Amino acid sequence: MKIVFLVIGKTSKLWIKEGIEVYLKRLKHYQDTTFCELPDVKGGGNMSSELLKEAEAKVYHKFITSSDLVVLLDEKGRQYGSRGFAKQLQKWRNSGPKRLVFVVGGAFGFASSMHSRANAVLSMSTMTTSHELIRIVFLEQLYRAMTILQGEQYHND
Repeated sequence: MKIVFLVIGKTSKLWIKEGIEVYLKRLKHYQDTTFCELPDVKGGGNMSSELLKEAEAKVYHKFITSSDLVVLLDEKGRQYGSRGFAKQLQKWRNSGPKRLVFVVGGAFGFASSMHSRANAVLSMSTMTTSHELIRIVFLEQLYRAMTILQGEQYHND
């Protein structure tokens, strides 16, 4: 199984790019993990929020396959503590998908078609986080979950 972390828009800040690389390198020890940046929607700045969400959904849908287990990262999703997330991650992995795809929404969140396609919706916090910063935050939590599942010393309760 492969884990895919799917985002829309390039990472613009060097320190965020470096953080992403740190955690992707660490994660490769546990699971085949890919970070995939999809291009921003052309003309998105001139669209209403609803039209932009629909246009972004079309970009996502081109990448997501019918056999993927899709988890949206959205502030309205289910929240877990680190150990709870590790357990849920293991359940998703055990369910047998070829790919476990975590998707970060754009500035306005997800279109309804993305929610319809999703197998789960995960919230990192009820607070809004920039769609660039959440890239590092999520990858660190994914790494933390992997170390918990392996019984390694990284996470402290």
